[in-house]
Amino acid sequence: MPGEEEGGNLAFLPGVDRILRRPEVEACVREHGRELVVESVRGAIDELRAAAWRGGRGAGRDPRPPGPGPEFGSAPDPEPDPDPGPGPRAEAEDIVAEAALRRVRAAVTPSLRPVLNLSGTVLHTNLGRAELPEAAVEAMAEAARSAVNLEIDLATGKRGERDTHVEAWLARLTGAEAATVVNNNAAAVLLVLNTLALDREVPVSRGELIEIGGSFRLPEIMSRAGCRLVEVGTTNRTHLEDFARAIGERTGAVMTVHTSNYVVEGFTAAPEPARLASLARERGVPWVHDLGSGTLIELERFGLPREPTPREALANGADLVTFSGDKLLGGPQSGIVAGRASLVSAVRRNPMKRALRVDKITLAALGALLPLYANPERLARELPALRRLIRPAAEIRATAERIAAKLRGRFGKRVEVVECASRIGSGALPADTLPSAGIALHPPPSGGGGRSSGRRVEALAASLRALPLPVIGRVREGALVLDLRCLERDSDLLDALAPLLLGEETGIADCEAGGGSAGRTSASSGSTGGGSAGGGSAGGGIRAPGSGGRNGSIGRSGETAAPPRSPPGC
Repeated sequence: MPGEEEGGNLAFLPGVDRILRRPEVEACVREHGRELVVESVRGAIDELRAAAWRGGRGAGRDPRPPGPGPEFGSAPDPEPDPDPGPGPRAEAEDIVAEAALRRVRAAVTPSLRPVLNLSGTVLHTNLGRAELPEAAVEAMAEAARSAVNLEIDLATGKRGERDTHVEAWLARLTGAEAATVVNNNAAAVLLVLNTLALDREVPVSRGELIEIGGSFRLPEIMSRAGCRLVEVGTTNRTHLEDFARAIGERTGAVMTVHTSNYVVEGFTAAPEPARLASLARERGVPWVHDLGSGTLIELERFGLPREPTPREALANGADLVTFSGDKLLGGPQSGIVAGRASLVSAVRRNPMKRALRVDKITLAALGALLPLYANPERLARELPALRRLIRPAAEIRATAERIAAKLRGRFGKRVEVVECASRIGSGALPADTLPSAGIALHPPPSGGGGRSSGRRVEALAASLRALPLPVIGRVREGALVLDLRCLERDSDLLDALAPLLLGEETGIADCEAGGGSAGRTSASSGSTGGGSAGGGSAGGGIRAPGSGGRNGSIGRSGETAAPPRSPPGC
């Protein structure tokens, strides 16, 4: 309130209306609307007020307004501080306006951001799995900009089926009679089981009751699908006779699952696929095989470990296969059901299909991606996932040596070229790794700051994640390791690290000083930090006028933070 801000030791705080009259803030209102900007200005003023109390300007003073009764304190108000004068007022207005614009930028900037995946996991679920080939990206953009013939038959003018845009290629590449697409493989399994085995039993080997990321378990999917799991065999050994005894009048389907995210080795047994297919046909129940990750090509031809394909599973007698589109296949998030035409047709007729179907953007990406598989040589060049999986270790090592030489000019002996073991990721081939190379960044000595090596390397990792283009590595043996298997251009990493190389960012420099600002980013280079219009400093702290030089801003928890360096415009 004006009266509160005009008196006492907070007299330097500007009013909201005064900030809104500034030209750069007026421009921001025209672009983003008054409500968001006003909210951001109020948040910035509140933050400056809190900074003043934390910084000692209000030491010994109760920040609550006086009021009657003990709830607000009944002691008489202390004498107000002298008027701070025009200097602090003008400085406070600059600080609030700049902080408010940062908040607006943070609010309107999408939180989903590109990152550099140097984690050593090629298909990293938390980083979006497969990156798409340019042909798919272009097809998605074209479909997004325009109306498309998603469900209209252009020849007849009648309503069509959206699966037709990809079904022919899926059938060609898998050997299936028909195929349909839903939004992921878990949805594919859910839909198939609900279609074939609602209120019925489904035998599954105990050794194949998988759990995927996020504690997502096959038995729970089966329960939601409305079928009853019948466990057969043991964890390590399941025989054909186990399935034969389990199949009865209440059986809706037999299910096998490719354990793509773990391996059971040693004294093991599983039914031969051909014999299981024969048993299922004799008993009149469909055999469903969940491949999980799924690949449409034989990976061995590229020197990679073997992974079963949908074509192989269908040739062995499976009636339906389900697999992911965004893992080894290298496409957008999707789940694919392929196999017998009559069963695929039943799946399509299930009312749940509408809830799980994909949109035109996903179909456009798949429609552009699948034809690449007709030419394996072209596929190896244009499919990012495959291109990175088959990248020679010697080439990656040479990349590491070049980049390390440039980084040593800034960080000296704390930069080291190391051997790495990359993983495919997303539950594919969990026991296999790919020889790779990377750069190990060692945190500086504590300098008497008392922080452990573990905390310093975590701070270093946080500083790289806080860059305008976040760099994602992994902590290993007291260092931050950047596995370069997925780095195809040196400049991508060097440009991302430029603020560190030029000394313009917190990060390693803060580690050297023993500071604690890792994870907070400045607003330079378009970075907006992690704040929002409604709270937080949105990229840097805020300080009270007179509380120190511009390099002494007060962070969200009272720590010293890097000063904001963003331009004043919105």
